[in-house]
Amino acid sequence: MVGIGADLCRQLEHDIATGRLPPGSRLDVKSVAERFGVSRTPAREALLQLAAAGLIDFQPRRGGVVITLDPRDAMAMVEVLVVLEAQAAQLAAQRMNEAERLALRAAHEAGDAAAARSDGSAYADANLRLHELIYRGAGNAYLHHQIVDLRSRLAFHRPVALAQPERMKASNADHAMIVDAILRSDAEAARLAMTSHIAVGGTTQAELMAMVARSRTQTSIQEKTWPRTGK
Repeated sequence: MVGIGADLCRQLEHDIATGRLPPGSRLDVKSVAERFGVSRTPAREALLQLAAAGLIDFQPRRGGVVITLDPRDAMAMVEVLVVLEAQAAQLAAQRMNEAERLALRAAHEAGDAAAARSDGSAYADANLRLHELIYRGAGNAYLHHQIVDLRSRLAFHRPVALAQPERMKASNADHAMIVDAILRSDAEAARLAMTSHIAVGGTTQAELMAMVARSRTQTSIQEKTWPRTGK
């Protein structure tokens, strides 16, 4: 039963990461159970796991809500993520085997092609693939887990950032430097390139989140203060 709950949790995490369940979306045991055709026990387990991961605010009798991440919290997470991702790139440059390096090159080529045609969805997939290969290539399961945990909390805002053509091109150029350094086994260059990549991308992401938060606040104020007309 726990295994079923874990499977549901992964599927719901993917929905949150891809924007199918955006911040503010409501989830409850009944709707999750009905959607996946399971009993309420694994559905409740999945929601509890999402809550433990910090992805939803969950009350057993009220259900859960996909969290809206405060920009300040996002920036704090990015500051930690910069260090962890840089360490992963440094270790990957030292430890990746030939098969892993070939897969990394292929992931970058897929991202390069997606960026050239301004395909945000394909680029987001290639981006995730490339970073995942680096985490695995680092050969440190604990480091891998910590990065994935932080990224899962930030993931549902990332497609918004990568949807901008200029940001996509800049990200792809960063990837070229990171991949080149790793393939050359230059650990220090890989660390520096990844540091710059995550720091700049994370700042852009946090700024976008702040803009969205301000927009929502202004809309809420306007809805409360503007006189209603008509019936």
